Amino acid sequence: MSSSSSVRVRFAPSPTGYLHIGSFRAALFNYLFARHHRGVYLLRIEDTDLERSEDKYVASIEESLRWARLLPDEKPLVQSTRQKEHKALIQQLLNEGKAYRCYCTQQEVVDRYQALHGSDNTFIKYDRACMNLSQQLDKPFVVRFKLPDDIERVSFDDLIRGQVTVTRDQLDDFIIARSDGSPMYNFVVVVDDAFMHITHVIRGDDHISNTPKQILLYRALGYSLPAFAHIPLILGPEGNKLSKRDAATSVVEYIEAGYLPDAFTNYLARLGWSHGDQEIFSRQELIDLFTLAHVGKKGAIFDQDKLDWINGVYVRAMTAADLYAYMQSHVCPDFADSLPLWDTQTLYRLIDLYKERVKTVKELCTVLRALYHPPKDIDQAEVAHWLSPDIVIQMKDLVKTLEGMSDFRVDLIKDTIKQFCKEHGLKLVNVAQPIRLALVGTTSSPGVFDLLVLVGQQESINRLRTLLAYI
Repeated sequence: MSSSSSVRVRFAPSPTGYLHIGSFRAALFNYLFARHHRGVYLLRIEDTDLERSEDKYVASIEESLRWARLLPDEKPLVQSTRQKEHKALIQQLLNEGKAYRCYCTQQEVVDRYQALHGSDNTFIKYDRACMNLSQQLDKPFVVRFKLPDDIERVSFDDLIRGQVTVTRDQLDDFIIARSDGSPMYNFVVVVDDAFMHITHVIRGDDHISNTPKQILLYRALGYSLPAFAHIPLILGPEGNKLSKRDAATSVVEYIEAGYLPDAFTNYLARLGWSHGDQEIFSRQELIDLFTLAHVGKKGAIFDQDKLDWINGVYVRAMTAADLYAYMQSHVCPDFADSLPLWDTQTLYRLIDLYKERVKTVKELCTVLRALYHPPKDIDQAEVAHWLSPDIVIQMKDLVKTLEGMSDFRVDLIKDTIKQFCKEHGLKLVNVAQPIRLALVGTTSSPGVFDLLVLVGQQESINRLRTLLAYI
């Protein structure tokens, strides 16, 4: 990889689970920052946790990024392919006296610390018992990074949070390689960010405690420091860490639930970043307007209603043909096959009719599938309200009138029903609501004239007769 003075950022997920929406937002912010500065956006798969990393999660991460059009500009780097380089650099630090072998078990470290300081401390600081050993022992060891003796504090200017300082008493000689020789997270992150020429590290603020350690490793290895920006976490409605109780937490769940990629990225971009009161942004607007200066310092509350509203805006803006294609490819693969009596043009007209009334593509799929079949559950309270004995008699007459129509078009149906109401002294609503109940089981639906045409003359008459027969 050639070095470059331009912006180079990376998204570095761990394939130990499906892509979390917090991680997805980090990818989005990296992407927007890179595009805004005409830089390079990269992907690194951090699979050094070999026990928990799985290929299916790698595939899912890449598919989620493809869905959202957030694929990287270069081939993804798989961290485990660089183990040889990682281990060579650990040996280099050992040779230079910047790291040392530690033979203490974790329990021994804890016991010694608590014997001196009590058991109330959450930070168990290593006492450097192995730092000056004169010879190697024949037992397992970890490798610890040796804090430079002249370091009293580590400070950095976070591009979101401002100045961050950690004092020496909050640090110790931390482990950079496990007893099996595998390098630890903080070490490989530094080495690979330097290898990829990363200029800006933009990530969640749960990583902020790692940054001082990483800065020390950058210096020890002779690397130039990148800029750091830590994004506040996404929080649940009560201000707690977002959990499955609050909302779906994986991107896969939102894809399956029928959320559109541009709506999803629009919402998550706006979650923690703002540009005045604007809520709806095109992809190009996000790229043009995005700056880290407008990312908030506080955690952003996840708002399901706002996501639904934004997704509804995007659903309504799509053509019926595009919604149909998206439905088939991402949400309901067997959608058309499950509705064999409706041709494509009928489906397009139904999509146009119902897209104004739904929040997600899955909801649209569910509504149309329900419409295809006679309603199983008709709202009995609505039946009692709209179908008095007199109206039932008149509705039976209307059914005969509809049955006698030789041309079942919207304009002709409209004229016929309005004329029927005039002749029988009825308001249009007294006829329209019973028709809705018969066709869809509720009085909430799009226009009855369009519905009658799309359900079809004979099917509409059958449903009306079924309703009237049980009253």
